Amino acid sequence: MATGDLLSKKEDATGWIIFNRPERHNAISTEMWRDLPDIVTGFDNDPEVRVIVVTGAGGRAFIAGADISQFERNRATPEDTARNTEIGNRGRECLGKAVKPTIAMIQGYCLGGGMAVALSCDLRIASEDSRFGVPAAKLGNPYGYAGAKLICDRIGASFGKELLFTGRQFNAQEALRMGLVNRVVPAAELEATVKSYAEDIARNAPLTVAAAKLAFNAAERNPTERDFAALQAASDRCVASEDMKEGRRAFMEKRKPVFRGV
Repeated sequence: MATGDLLSKKEDATGWIIFNRPERHNAISTEMWRDLPDIVTGFDNDPEVRVIVVTGAGGRAFIAGADISQFERNRATPEDTARNTEIGNRGRECLGKAVKPTIAMIQGYCLGGGMAVALSCDLRIASEDSRFGVPAAKLGNPYGYAGAKLICDRIGASFGKELLFTGRQFNAQEALRMGLVNRVVPAAELEATVKSYAEDIARNAPLTVAAAKLAFNAAERNPTERDFAALQAASDRCVASEDMKEGRRAFMEKRKPVFRGV
């Protein structure tokens, strides 16, 4: 599936989402934010897909932020800004709510809206030449609760304030020390490393991975928003599954298990 600027493909058990505007460092347009939920939902509903990888085309940028050329049209008034922000929030939230594990494969610039996409993924693996930042204060753009909450959940308020207040770019090693990314690897090894992670996840029991993701997501929510009935149901599905039986049999037979997600 493709919109031209937002591509998707399936390779074995991995669904790929590719931000495809290399001539603009993959800057996100309103149309890309609007199309993103349909692609994520399609992969979530595909039983053959067990992992979703998000990346940018061209090798120079993951996503270098929002498409500033649209600001005059889309953010001319507070009402326009609110509508545009809502579209962006829906796109970002769809990644955070994905049932399947998500990995951001980051090379080059990861700025502004690109940070929102990356931080909405479960894991972030970056190349050594990556750069990170939120330049809202350098552009006079507002930065609201949704974005601040996402940053706080990932790296804490202190580092978040440093990102927002300074507006400067951080290198990959700084991002690693902040906990903004899980791993940093040479650019030549990035794709192979991400594919290895995806393959490792895909080989594991899908119901167990889904239950774990549900539990971690609940831990990040306010206590009043946690659905403990859903958490228990996910645990019960694991206990009653054929995959749990397969895991025990494979362990006793000293072989690798073959999980089917049932």
